[in-house]
Amino acid sequence: MVLSEATVKGICEVMEKKQAEYGHAIYLITDEPYRELVYDDNIQVPYLMNYYKNTLVCYSFSKSLSLPGERIGYIAVCEEMEEWEDMYAAICGAGRSMGYVCAPSLFQRVAAECLGKTADISIYKKNRDLLYNGLTASGYRCVKPDGAFYLFVQALEEDANAFCERAKKYELLLVPGDDFGCPGFVRISYCVTTEMIEKSLPAFEKLAAEYRGQA
Repeated sequence: MVLSEATVKGICEVMEKKQAEYGHAIYLITDEPYRELVYDDNIQVPYLMNYYKNTLVCYSFSKSLSLPGERIGYIAVCEEMEEWEDMYAAICGAGRSMGYVCAPSLFQRVAAECLGKTADISIYKKNRDLLYNGLTASGYRCVKPDGAFYLFVQALEEDANAFCERAKKYELLLVPGDDFGCPGFVRISYCVTTEMIEKSLPAFEKLAAEYRGQA
């Protein structure tokens, strides 16, 4: 889902209140690689820095440009943040000492040319609608996403891990929602070809029929 401006403002008000209560900065770290992947033109994704100065924004081009696995992006430090210069220096230092942080120069140039651009989001929307409508028609309970490319579906038994194991019999690869704070649900990624989504629907129907046969 996409948090509304009112919700964001409410969260930031709580953060401001707690900063004053505890007498020190509380930093908000936002992970925003899916920012542009929103399907409704009427939905606006709030910029957290506009509401809370002690904000760090982490961004990756891998999602907006459909480059899964390519870890190139940035961390933005609000210049109104408390001790922002020290924060900036700390991030630069950590970046030099941790793993794969020096992206190839050619890749950096490509990313710079792609600022403000995205892959064809209409394909993600088509996949979402196809998968959501197909699964709900088969009796699954689904949470329709406002953006990104993941569909959360309620497992057909209490144990989502067991449900995922059974789904493998139909060549369906699902991820238990427990690790995402959604026990009893599974996560399905639809950043695949539309043809693959179409081919998966009969398998989901067979899986649902198996559970109906046990009832």
